[in-house]
Amino acid sequence: MPAALRFLIIDGYPKMSRDEFDVVGMKYAWRLYAEMLKKHLPQAEYRLWLPSDDPTPPDGVGPENYAGILWTGCNLTIYDQDEPRVTRQIEFAKRSYEVGTPGFGTCWGIQMAAAAADGEVRPNPRGREMGIARKIRLTAEGLRHPMLEGKPPVYNGFISHLDEVTQLPRGGVLLATNDFTHVQAIEVKHKKGTFWATQYHPEYDLHEVARLIMARAAKLLREGFFPRQEDLEQYVEKLETLHQNPDRKDLRWQLDIDDDVLSDEVRQVEFRNWINKLVLPRAAGG
Repeated sequence: MPAALRFLIIDGYPKMSRDEFDVVGMKYAWRLYAEMLKKHLPQAEYRLWLPSDDPTPPDGVGPENYAGILWTGCNLTIYDQDEPRVTRQIEFAKRSYEVGTPGFGTCWGIQMAAAAADGEVRPNPRGREMGIARKIRLTAEGLRHPMLEGKPPVYNGFISHLDEVTQLPRGGVLLATNDFTHVQAIEVKHKKGTFWATQYHPEYDLHEVARLIMARAAKLLREGFFPRQEDLEQYVEKLETLHQNPDRKDLRWQLDIDDDVLSDEVRQVEFRNWINKLVLPRAAGG
């Protein structure tokens, strides 16, 4: 196995959206993934592709040149088949399946895992799921799947999305669900490849979710998540305070937040298992 494995991080957010994150002090999606990767595999190397800016992957090379492909969230619409920023990403994911490079993704990533293997993604009729996804529960398959080994059978997770996977592709297995979004975690085995993905965001923390709420403030007020701007700001302040003081019993109780979202070790089980149970064995020739 090489001393340093190389990964490709794909951040599909358009520049305008990344600029909105700058305004509220939120890290870019690719940065969150890079930090998560280095936390769990410090010797890893990575390249970054911003496909909404640049149609060509780094160095013009394909997925076969990487130990794994990482898909961040994105606010494009994956079923917009007339949008080159979308279709070029789907084509790359299809190529990843063909050559067998493991994939891991969140939010947009789970939708990519399905769409590139001929599954279906559509708007969630319940609307936006935002902030914290409640009572995600493992399916029978999820309870015994290596991606979710060490995960509680019922847990919460950071989330922000409008679309959802509505039809699993052939080779797709539903691993986790909740009452708002039927498909919360999946494995897809397609051609030579395996893709593990979640609709929720293990890469986020309370601070990043608080910043995201500020970035989406106008939409959240319009959609009724908060009656007034000051209510939104008070909620964000509580999230930020709990992020700085995770032992605050009062805020944990008021916000219904526990270690499943506060602890990296619990929240990022899926990614750690992807590294240890899929990527490293493959790199070692297992």
